[in-house]
Amino acid sequence: MSQTEVQLIKNGAVVDADINGMSSSKLSGALPAISGASLTNLPTPTGKTRNLIINGAMQVAQRGTSSTANDYGTVDRFRVVHANTDEAPTQEQVDVASGTTPYTLGFRKAFKLTNGNQTSGAGTSDIIYMLYTIEAQDVVNSGWNLLSDSSDITLSFWVKSSVSQNFFGNLVSLDGTAQGFTYETGTLTANTWTKITKTIPGNSNIQINNDNGGGLLLEFLIFRGTAQTGSVTLNQWRTYDSSVRNPDMASTWYTTNDATFEITGVQLEVGSVATDFEHRSFGQELALCKRYYQQYPENAGDNYAPIANGRCRSSTQGQCVLLHPSMRSAPSFGFSGDFDFRILHGGDATVVSSFDSPHQSGTATFLRPYVSSGMTLGHAMMLTVNNNANTRITLSAEL
Repeated sequence: MSQTEVQLIKNGAVVDADINGMSSSKLSGALPAISGASLTNLPTPTGKTRNLIINGAMQVAQRGTSSTANDYGTVDRFRVVHANTDEAPTQEQVDVASGTTPYTLGFRKAFKLTNGNQTSGAGTSDIIYMLYTIEAQDVVNSGWNLLSDSSDITLSFWVKSSVSQNFFGNLVSLDGTAQGFTYETGTLTANTWTKITKTIPGNSNIQINNDNGGGLLLEFLIFRGTAQTGSVTLNQWRTYDSSVRNPDMASTWYTTNDATFEITGVQLEVGSVATDFEHRSFGQELALCKRYYQQYPENAGDNYAPIANGRCRSSTQGQCVLLHPSMRSAPSFGFSGDFDFRILHGGDATVVSSFDSPHQSGTATFLRPYVSSGMTLGHAMMLTVNNNANTRITLSAEL
């Protein structure tokens, strides 16, 4: 098409038009104003996602809704780290109260941490914080030029604390020489949801590999004792020092029994503007979470909830294949809750006593359960859970 031709829409079809000799009246008229606001909050193209955070609206909690675990315990992809506490904090998936600003924006769930009773006070080595790790290849393929200080990513989230206090957060690159970027929330008003927005430029010292390892770590710091704090310049990249991770923190929240900290709407996106949160369906978020963690049966509680089919290898051993979605890496195999498995075979249900080490390849995990006796070589079998909602086989490829 020449420089004097343009494409016009006529009756729904694209047609070429020659603008030579076209009267000025046909080219006149007010054009819509274009501004920065016009170019933000645009729809996400089909198949693309703006938000690098999975489960940022805290919808999915495969492991359960309440735990005192010092790791992943409830809300998928988010974990809690605590050390030297007098009483372990409780992590929960909770409802966002109706009428609050996050609720009116479509958020229904939050990740909540309730402090234990830290009777000995704020020790220098005491810590409580939340963590989220982004897979390296998701960062480097996001469109962010991480080596350029003129290329930005923007972090935004909603947060609420029962105690009025200033909190800190870190972003840490995990490959090469770790680099850290520390920011503050500012003093939060107690029991009030506040939206935090931070724009982070690239830096020539950042290294993140194009692989399936951890690439970028997000730390939401609730308390860290002075053994790991000190002089840190906010809002700029630096070589990450594990002994001086953030400025000294107030201990008000930590020393308040049953103090709470809630977060939802976590979004990290390429660009210098925080766009509206990218709400994804529960099904989409669950599928993304299963790259890192899965459990079977998904909905235990039914009588003889099925897990996998197979055959009896002998009177005491079965063989079966558990098919599942692809995971980030070969998953570790484990159990959660009670150990209450049964093998159904030939009309009988036999208690499983143990499992051999599984063999895993792609979307299949080969399992060998053992029973005391009673099975018949070559007969079909089914691995099940015996009406116990607390029994799960777990597959984890968490970062």
